[in-house]
Order: sequence, then C-alpha cells, then structure tokens
Amino acid sequence: MEKIILRIDGMRCGMCETHVNDLVRRSAAVRKVTSSHRKGETVILCEDDSDVEAIRAGIEKMGYRVLNVSREPYEKRGLFGKKIR
Repeated sequence: MEKIILRIDGMRCGMCETHVNDLVRRSAAVRKVTSSHRKGETVILCEDDSDVEAIRAGIEKMGYRVLNVSREPYEKRGLFGKKIR
C-alpha cells in the first residue's frame, strides 16, 4: 500500500473536500481518501499502481490547483502505534 499526499490550493469549505474526495474515488481504486481545506491537502491510501496523474488532472479540471504530490509507503499501525503484519 501507498500513501499519496496532494497539496491543493483552492479548497475553501467542507463541500470542496467532498467534491475532491468523490473525484478521487471515481478516478482510482483507493482504500481511503480524506481531504482538509484547512490544511490544503488530500491524503489517499491506495495500491501502488494508482494513476496519480489522472487524479491530478481531474482535480485541476475542477478548478483547484495541485501544488505538490508526495508518495510514501504506508504501513498500517494498530493500538499504541505497533505495526500490524
């Protein structure tokens, strides 16, 4: 699994977050997606083969601007921060 963090400019409210989350869910097979207009970011948990450029293009087509994309491996953690195998 992979964690993708998109820094997004233009989200102003909870409805903006919902629109971005819906677009991401339609664009790729994701496990989880959360957006925060206050932080200006969307966090996506997905398999390693997700097409980030398609997600980015869809978000920008909606009128938002993707400033940065970062990817990192995701390891699920359980109670007290212990890694789950």
